Amino acid sequence: MYKFAGFILVVMWSCIVGLARPSNDGKMPKMSWVNTNLVRNPFGPEPVKLMVPVVPSNAPAAPVEEWQPPATPKHVPVRPVTTWVSLDTWAAEHGVGKPHLLSNTPVTTYTIGSARGVVVLAIGNREATWNGIEIHLGFGPQIIDGEICVYGLDLQKNLEPLLCDPPLAFSETNPVIVIDPGHGGANVGTHSILDGRFEKEFTLDWAKRLAPLLEAEGWRVFLTRTSDTYVTNAVRVTFAEQHHADLFISLHFNSGAPDEAPEGIETYCVTPTGMPSTLTRGYSDPWAANYPNNTFDAQNLQLALQLHAAVLRASGEEDRGVCRARFMDVLHGQQCPAVLIEGGYLSNPREARRIENAEFRQKLAQAVADAMRLKPETENQKPETGGQKAEVGDQKPEIFMLESGTNRVKWP
Repeated sequence: MYKFAGFILVVMWSCIVGLARPSNDGKMPKMSWVNTNLVRNPFGPEPVKLMVPVVPSNAPAAPVEEWQPPATPKHVPVRPVTTWVSLDTWAAEHGVGKPHLLSNTPVTTYTIGSARGVVVLAIGNREATWNGIEIHLGFGPQIIDGEICVYGLDLQKNLEPLLCDPPLAFSETNPVIVIDPGHGGANVGTHSILDGRFEKEFTLDWAKRLAPLLEAEGWRVFLTRTSDTYVTNAVRVTFAEQHHADLFISLHFNSGAPDEAPEGIETYCVTPTGMPSTLTRGYSDPWAANYPNNTFDAQNLQLALQLHAAVLRASGEEDRGVCRARFMDVLHGQQCPAVLIEGGYLSNPREARRIENAEFRQKLAQAVADAMRLKPETENQKPETGGQKAEVGDQKPEIFMLESGTNRVKWP
């Protein structure tokens, strides 16, 4: 038995030696069942030991030499990466008159102007004015290293459209305007504090009065509703797109109920991506939201100011400003410049009485039509605050005065 076992061991050893013996060319025979990378050749040179370098944790990443597919785009950050920009530097680069100190009280206030008009800015305050009309910045200007600095997004979305861009203009050949009487049908809107009459009635009357006035100015006019019917915001957007609208104007009246004190005219356009809204009314305000209508941020602001100024002049009501908001769904998807006008407060007894007067609604209609003239007057209209056209650029700041307790220009 032991001899037999010894014989078996001899045979096994011979097989192992035979497998390990090199061939005539000095190479190991192939072994398909063995990972040859893990087998050391006893008859060849010592294998080179693979040394894995130790890379410091703070070392820069090695460059990738071969092409790599692009990474999936990430969501826009809540606050875009931009910078505070010296207003003096920006003005020089854009051919705008340098800013002037206007007042140190009640807040430090500066003016900056061009041939288009004058912007008044208050340090640390988002409220500003354009030719005496209230506008709202995304971020209050700051003094940084002794210089007046404005957030880059405000320069792009507010100051450039007002001080640098050409005025809003349209083709004189049958441009299309869609007028949107707010609410309708079961969606009654707010109601008059005087007798409970609904907002939907007054917005439709305003629109019907406005349509023939615009047609007389050369516009092709379409109304999103012509009777007391319910129309969703999505349908209103689609309606404007189907009619290839060049402009979209939504007509509304306001409410501060149960507070009867608020009064005045407000005009809205969509908030630019990356900015906080002027007001939210309890709705979410996603700064990163980018709507189709954001393509027209500059034109929206110009249109809003053009309409707002005309309605202020006609009504004589308080200026509540041109505001930015995201909660107005009817504006989000518009593929053209689009704004929403609040023509007064039905919750204010005095203004409700005026709104219920047909003559006042006719006055509002005429104001919008005047603002939409296809051949505007060459000279700037006087601001609502009255007086002569302001000097701009490097003119001495003494020509400007502030209304008491505000940063608004009192025009001489």
